[in-house]
Amino acid sequence: MTEITAHHGLFTHTNLHVDDTGGNGRPVVLIHGWPLSGESWSKQVPAFEAAGYRVITYDRRGFGRSDKPRTGYTYDTLTEDLHTLLTELDLNDVTLVGFSAGGGEVARYFTEYGTERLRSVVFASAVPPFLLKNPKNPDGPLGAGEAAKMTAALTANQEMFYDDFITQFYSVDGVLKVTEAERQQALSLALQSSKVAALACMAAFASTDFRDDLTKVTIPTLVIHGGGDGVVPFEGSGARTHQAIAGSELVLIPGAPHGVIVSNPDEWNTAVLDFLTK
Repeated sequence: MTEITAHHGLFTHTNLHVDDTGGNGRPVVLIHGWPLSGESWSKQVPAFEAAGYRVITYDRRGFGRSDKPRTGYTYDTLTEDLHTLLTELDLNDVTLVGFSAGGGEVARYFTEYGTERLRSVVFASAVPPFLLKNPKNPDGPLGAGEAAKMTAALTANQEMFYDDFITQFYSVDGVLKVTEAERQQALSLALQSSKVAALACMAAFASTDFRDDLTKVTIPTLVIHGGGDGVVPFEGSGARTHQAIAGSELVLIPGAPHGVIVSNPDEWNTAVLDFLTK
């Protein structure tokens, strides 16, 4: 456990909570989804460490145990935080694994910082290439009306919103695919977030266009997604990302929800660990 200080401007800084298994293995950085924290990778960290990797998780600013500033929630700043982590820990030959909203930092990283420190990347149930449906993005899976309803519900009552959202996160066609204890654990992580951060990041992952970023992805890439994902539907996200990145590999886990890393950890871990050996 450690903290990384991400600097933004002359007089501001943000401390990010980092968990690092250490060791001499090749580094794998796991970037969590919204509105959770690095603790959401609890079913991956032991498996990846046992396979010989140095596993690093961190809490995005505004979430979990990291600082919760009132600003800094664009993907440019969030990706700068990620880059600060890589440079402060002097990580090279890195695999970045971005789950859900965390896929945004992975995509934007190529535009801002290139490939020098990277070996490969994984887009896991990830929001790229562009969620919000509009005339310039007709295949976006998130309608403007739905996005507005989410914003209003979170603004009005975050406890009620998260209770419903986390249920959807782990469900397929209304059927919960995890235990109630696992749902409650995720709910407790969501409630650690700053409401300001959660609203700003919701706007960012909904409205940020990553299509140009994906054209710069030139290293080995895995796209992995749950086939029953109702939060970030595969057809409008993972399928398009796979198509946009030449040579990318695709793994679709049939019948799995958005929260596939908890509902189907063995299948998910096996697929990603197999990719890491290549």
